[in-house]
Amino acid sequence: MTAPRTPRATRRVPNGVRSAPYGFLLPAAVLFLLFFALPIGYALWLSLHRVDVQGLGLGSNARREVWAGLSNYTAALTDSELGHGALRVLGYGAVVVPVMLGLALLFALLLDTERVRARSFSRLAIFLPYAIPGVVAALLWGFLYLPDVSPFHYLLDRAGLPLPDLMDGAPLFGSLANIAVWGGTGFNMIVIYTSLRSIPAEVYEAARLDGASPLQIALRIKIPMVAPSLVLTCFFSVIATLQVFSEPTTLKPLTNGISTTWSPLMKVYNDAFVAGNVYAASATAVVLALATFALSFALLRFANSRSEHRGTR
Repeated sequence: MTAPRTPRATRRVPNGVRSAPYGFLLPAAVLFLLFFALPIGYALWLSLHRVDVQGLGLGSNARREVWAGLSNYTAALTDSELGHGALRVLGYGAVVVPVMLGLALLFALLLDTERVRARSFSRLAIFLPYAIPGVVAALLWGFLYLPDVSPFHYLLDRAGLPLPDLMDGAPLFGSLANIAVWGGTGFNMIVIYTSLRSIPAEVYEAARLDGASPLQIALRIKIPMVAPSLVLTCFFSVIATLQVFSEPTTLKPLTNGISTTWSPLMKVYNDAFVAGNVYAASATAVVLALATFALSFALLRFANSRSEHRGTR
């Protein structure tokens, strides 16, 4: 018969050691609550209220905050200015996102080739516009667009080739899109280029042994293998496009073609800080946040379904 085993002594972990991870997480949790969760909750609370004005609105008790229910959301969803702004932003994004990601992919593929020269300088030169603040970039391009101060307009006019007004009408979309493409291509290029550099060199060597040309390697190996990076950059680009605000707001004093409600975020700003109706602005902001979340979620689901379908082949 074998002797019964004696239980091993368990080492007790001090309470201070157990709570140490929570102590490291506490500052991040406090900052999350103060600067993210509480503002969202306050915006939701404001969106469900309104100001009730009694009489002429004079006196301390003439204006009071009352429950509004979903009336602010109904007004936001039926507002024609918000709908027109959303359509303008969708058209703006239909130009910005494909052009910006296409240029970023092209530059990343060119920098990843073996025969390219001055790779470090080219990478820095393409990325540098991203480091310029959006307001500064909008002012820079805005003065280049104005016929009275633009050196390009002056040179073309002396050559007998006058340009149309880039700050009004249909060219305005292209002018705004150019600012976003100029500023965002470098960041997306760095993300895609980093993904390209992580591909093992053995994959390229095997393709060359099979007789693949550089163009075939780029189309059949590089682009499919950086597809997750393309999805990520497309995801961030769509969100940034839906939140366009600084470029049209900065260019607005330079042209009459941009209204105060040109984009949905400009309408939120106008309602909150110009009209003084923070309740309607909060409801509009919540609607925009939900629409952005739904569009981003649909984009990610579509990308995941495509990758799963490709993986099951």
